Amino acid sequence: MIVFGINAVIEALRGGRVTRVRLADRDDGRVAEVIRLAEQAGVRVERVPAEVLAHASGGQAHQGVVAEMRAGEDYSVADLLAGAAGPPLLVVLDGIEDPHNVGAIVRSVDAAGADGLIRQTRHAAPLAGGAAKASAGAAAWVKVAHVVNIARALDELKQAGVWTVGLAGEATTRYDQVDYRQPTALVLGAEGTGLRRLVRERCDWLVSIPMRGHVESLNVSVAAGVVLFEAVRQRLGGGLRPGT
Repeated sequence: MIVFGINAVIEALRGGRVTRVRLADRDDGRVAEVIRLAEQAGVRVERVPAEVLAHASGGQAHQGVVAEMRAGEDYSVADLLAGAAGPPLLVVLDGIEDPHNVGAIVRSVDAAGADGLIRQTRHAAPLAGGAAKASAGAAAWVKVAHVVNIARALDELKQAGVWTVGLAGEATTRYDQVDYRQPTALVLGAEGTGLRRLVRERCDWLVSIPMRGHVESLNVSVAAGVVLFEAVRQRLGGGLRPGT
């Protein structure tokens, strides 16, 4: 499993998952931090030509650092629920395949203090490479449950008392009209196609973010951040907005 980019590698090292680090000839403070953390963890560091890193990263911007790491722990939906400190707050990805969107969503999941991510084993971007870099290292910390079928995972959540809130541009309910203080799973569909029919039908709520400009929708990763931090606002004592 490959991760590249300075922030992503640093967080993977802090998470204890790196087995080898390869560096190009670049000496600055951030690279020195990579070397220091690797030495502390007993991880081998190799200096290699930049073209070796370019090949390992698939031609993506690697910032002179590529690491190999062990896959993260494999969680179940039940594990995520059991590990929640309070009412669970989860994010479910339904067919999101763009690595940069997945990485940005993972970053928001971590920043919001949510309890984990649920994603399908097929038709999903890997949580390494570009996704790990886009997550700014959060992929090393967020708990992820891989499931065969998203619709069945939603059934499992509902049976456990978790409310499922699907984001859909045409929904008439505003995203801030839902009470996220209760156990909640935010369900996100792929850009362009949105939530699949069976997934949509299983959501307790379908909500939308009002758009005041000329475009019809937000990028899915931006939308995820908006709704997650509405949940954070409510859970910190903000409650529902007046008139909801």
